[in-house]
Amino acid sequence: MLSHNPASQKLAIGLATLAGFIDALGYLSLGNVFVSFMSGNSTRFAVGVTDGTPLALALLPLGIIVLFVIGVMVGRTIRHFRPAQPSTAILIFMSVMLACAGILTGFHLTMPALVLMTVTMGAANNVFFRSGEVSVGVTYMTGTLVKFGQRLAGKFLGEKDNNCLPYLLLWIGLVSGAIIGAAGYGFIGLHILWAGIALSVILTFLSLRIESKAP
Repeated sequence: MLSHNPASQKLAIGLATLAGFIDALGYLSLGNVFVSFMSGNSTRFAVGVTDGTPLALALLPLGIIVLFVIGVMVGRTIRHFRPAQPSTAILIFMSVMLACAGILTGFHLTMPALVLMTVTMGAANNVFFRSGEVSVGVTYMTGTLVKFGQRLAGKFLGEKDNNCLPYLLLWIGLVSGAIIGAAGYGFIGLHILWAGIALSVILTFLSLRIESKAP
């Protein structure tokens, strides 16, 4: 996170907000199954296959995990074939997928919409990508909170260069997005997805601006 310039950090926070927003909608629509937090789904799957949960419900988190991985693969493929402005290309893909999900929601096709939302969240993890690895995780916060805690401890210990604020803001972005998504879902259900689509489009233009200025 700290290796990125301020504009890229803002993009990362915006993406985390979008991820929290979409994850809250998926969580509420699927009955406590996530569309971006695969650690939680892994635990739910493990518990479900051992505690007598009906097989179809126990396997649902595993199916979501498979879709998420497919989304990651699609995002990585987009980066491979669009090396000039890869992050923008991925965000365009995300915006299109979310728009299709929004249209499906309008026809009450909730499950197909959630499939597209899950694939989108997988692809999002390729927006920040360096040397073959994810440089900023925008759909999961465990690593971010670890880095925040480490740097916060460093401040108390008197160590230099321990800026922990960007990590805190990344977490706040995800939580804020989830709060907004959950609140909107309470009023108009999954139709609130269109607010997330608008945010995705805004982030696409921000990414285009960043990559257009890159050397």
